[in-house]
Amino acid sequence: MRKVKAAVVGVGHLGKEHARILAGSDGVELIAIVDVNSDRAQEIAQKYGTRHFTSHKDILGQVEAVSIAVPTSMHYEIARDFLDSGIPTMVEKPLTDNVETARKLVNLAREKGALLQVGHIERFNPAVMAVQKIIKPPRFIESHRLSPYSFRSRDIDVVLDLMIHDIDIILHLVKAPLKDIQATGISVISKSEDIANARLTFADGCVANITTSRISYNAMRKIRVFSDDSYVSLDYGARRAWIYRPSEDILKRRFDIEEFLGKGDFSEVKDMRDVVFKDLVSVKEVPMNDKEPLKSELESFIDCVRTGSTPVVPGEHGLRALEAAKPIVQKIRRHTWSD
Repeated sequence: MRKVKAAVVGVGHLGKEHARILAGSDGVELIAIVDVNSDRAQEIAQKYGTRHFTSHKDILGQVEAVSIAVPTSMHYEIARDFLDSGIPTMVEKPLTDNVETARKLVNLAREKGALLQVGHIERFNPAVMAVQKIIKPPRFIESHRLSPYSFRSRDIDVVLDLMIHDIDIILHLVKAPLKDIQATGISVISKSEDIANARLTFADGCVANITTSRISYNAMRKIRVFSDDSYVSLDYGARRAWIYRPSEDILKRRFDIEEFLGKGDFSEVKDMRDVVFKDLVSVKEVPMNDKEPLKSELESFIDCVRTGSTPVVPGEHGLRALEAAKPIVQKIRRHTWSD
């Protein structure tokens, strides 16, 4: 199998992991590391036996694929140069820091016939990949993404930093157009918002409630998706998911709670969960693999480069997520607080 000549631009906290995975891939020849910090570029390049540069322009004619993991404010300028040269490009999420430049990248990729993939990594989370096959049209979605302050991504607010993950997943699951957005948020440490909540209403009636914080003491990355006949509880961090299904009698509206209670003596039951989740609702863990999401994401990107197939998360999906995120931020900043 011919190896794809690839490079990583930006080898900070996340970019160094891109370099690790690409350097260890059988289908990739990692030919360059690029970082404005020369010492950092040299350190990572030496680790994987490749060359280092401080400007992405130095490798434009040398690579067949590039993974960009620089600060969000630099995404547009760097990705534009690679796409303009027809080079398949993966850009970490969010695609850019605003809708206008994101749309320019999507249009440029189409014009040049260049592959553009966006690093919405949760799409490659084993739990997401497993449950998306069994989820019926969602009626209500609730997600929580909370983390301690990392001092990274200070150039963007919490909506583009963290909430964008859940926005992308929700837009992927709900096929109806977005109809209404309500949102609020506050800053704590950063100049922009660190905590945010958004309520999205879709044309089919589905409602999604998203809570995000980068100033939480404890980390949490969970989402629950309620459908007509079940609901799925998914833990991104643990990479586990469970599906809850009511009994056939409940689903077919044949269940009478008074009749059920009259059939037995529940006065001595210490935990009614033992009754509910035995006789009324089944709970099953969803089987899945335990593959590292970033590895799956990059392998998928390289496979698309090799075969010319459409990415799992094409540039259009990254633009779609930003188009939903922008009014969320606007709603937050227009929100008024009364004393």
